[in-house]
Amino acid sequence: MNLPADPTALDLRAQAEALRTGALSSVELVQAHLERINAHADLGAFLHVATDTALGGARAADAARAAGDARALLGVPVAHKDVFVTVGMPSTAGSNMLSGYMSPFDATVVRRLGDAGMVTLGKTNMDEFAMGSSNENSAFGPVSNPWDRAAIPGGSSGGSAAAVAARLVPAATGTDTGGSIRQPAAMCGVTGIKPTYGLCSRLGMIAYASSLDQAGPIARTAWDCAMLLEAMAGFDPEDSTSVNVPAPKLLGALDAPLAGGTGARPLRGLRIGLPREWFADGLADDVAEAVREALADLTRLGAELVEVSLPRTELAIPAYYIVAPAEASSNLSRFDGVRYGHRAAHAQDLASLYANSRAEGFGPEVKRRILIGTYVLSHGYYDAYYLQAQRIRRLIADDFSAAFAQCDLIAGPVAPTAAWDLGAKVDPLANYLADIYTLPASLAGLPGMSVPVGFGRDANTHRPVGLQLVGPHFGEARLLHAAHQFQRATDWHLRAPQS
Repeated sequence: MNLPADPTALDLRAQAEALRTGALSSVELVQAHLERINAHADLGAFLHVATDTALGGARAADAARAAGDARALLGVPVAHKDVFVTVGMPSTAGSNMLSGYMSPFDATVVRRLGDAGMVTLGKTNMDEFAMGSSNENSAFGPVSNPWDRAAIPGGSSGGSAAAVAARLVPAATGTDTGGSIRQPAAMCGVTGIKPTYGLCSRLGMIAYASSLDQAGPIARTAWDCAMLLEAMAGFDPEDSTSVNVPAPKLLGALDAPLAGGTGARPLRGLRIGLPREWFADGLADDVAEAVREALADLTRLGAELVEVSLPRTELAIPAYYIVAPAEASSNLSRFDGVRYGHRAAHAQDLASLYANSRAEGFGPEVKRRILIGTYVLSHGYYDAYYLQAQRIRRLIADDFSAAFAQCDLIAGPVAPTAAWDLGAKVDPLANYLADIYTLPASLAGLPGMSVPVGFGRDANTHRPVGLQLVGPHFGEARLLHAAHQFQRATDWHLRAPQS
């Protein structure tokens, strides 16, 4: 195969092929990425770079391949969002509360990718405890968007998305609680998928909202995401939220046309629903234009567009920002300076030790959500707020069920706007409103993904826009097939930042 001068320009699939044929060694590939990470340290995408560990893993991968090991991902670099615990590397969840914490075990997702032969380069930056939409809430500094350093990369998996977009790594793990894979993938011009809730193990994922958190891959293409998801997914008996279903087989169907499809129209027979509520007031004109152009491409590939309704879309924001903080309040109660987490140096008694440790360890957004969650769970308010939010969550899931009776996939924008400027949204509510299109699928536990489809206009010329695709439960294969066929016909996923 013909290799570029810089192997970091290759996507994950091409890197795996170069390793298989011997055109590249894992050591060469890992070294090239480590050099690029160091050259782009100003992005803030990495919290920890495991140089020695990565090179040692690359040498081991090369030796295994020379001995006949033919694993597809053997020797390919990967990075992990710092919400996944890892042996031998700090696991901080972007918080001072866990600064310097070293886990005695690997998260299941980390272990499975390691078992597939991937080489971990390090840990990526993130909003503290995955709470945020801009990656400005990290205790260790914000991440910049590689397309425009003045812009946010999206959050909370902004470090992973920025690292993939900047070619620092071909793929990275992320987590999605309310859109934290899809939104940063869209804003950084890469591909990301949030699987069905329970498809990937949550063991070793530092919890934010246990009924919502889900691991998923971020990479350049749908094919790359499928390769990673096949390795990541599957039942984990040690995770009570893991669904006992076989790991999905995704790659074999990506190039196959649907029943009734043809080579030129591989999506013939696919019905794509467009929720009227997602194309109403509040959607920026440039985002709407890029999304509609992508939908036109899908129709040229044979898909049929049908109008559907998700009438409770606007209720997703208040429902989510009651349910998620309530679960966060419970999950983060363990970080008290005694059992886990930062311990304050000065305290007069046990109560002040708790208070001082949590005041010093948690950042403003985490404190805000803990307070909200504690309030809605308190006596006299549980029924009025938390139970009502759970009822709305059920109704939102019912809306999707009704929509999927009319279509196979749902499509629309990922976010109302392209990436905004760092520091531009100081009002927390303004950040919360940016999640309006991603929250519904999260509340319903559905798989969703973001595919790059263009750029903003005017001042946002170099800020990417993503198309969101949502499928029924365990519909990852259909999602990835549609995204892959779209990417075969377009080149948005091939574009890279200048620097």
